[in-house]
Amino acid sequence: MQRDAFERELSHEGFTQQVTVTRAAGELETHTHPFEAKALILSGELAIRVGDNERVYREGDVFHLGADEAHAERYGPAGVQYLVGRK
Repeated sequence: MQRDAFERELSHEGFTQQVTVTRAAGELETHTHPFEAKALILSGELAIRVGDNERVYREGDVFHLGADEAHAERYGPAGVQYLVGRK
């Protein structure tokens, strides 16, 4: 998905806060966020594990996590940058 189309989609879906996040290679153990998040991968790679299921996201992919959804994150060897909408 292209960034401009994604930003319009976020706005249409009520994601009023938009933030660009950059992470170096590494990982975060299982945690939650008090907000719903929908993000577009701008560069790099991100693996998200929810329960026993892990999915890898790359440039152009979109992921969506519900508020308080427990998950772990692993960033690719070049890290990752993504645009995330929060609500």
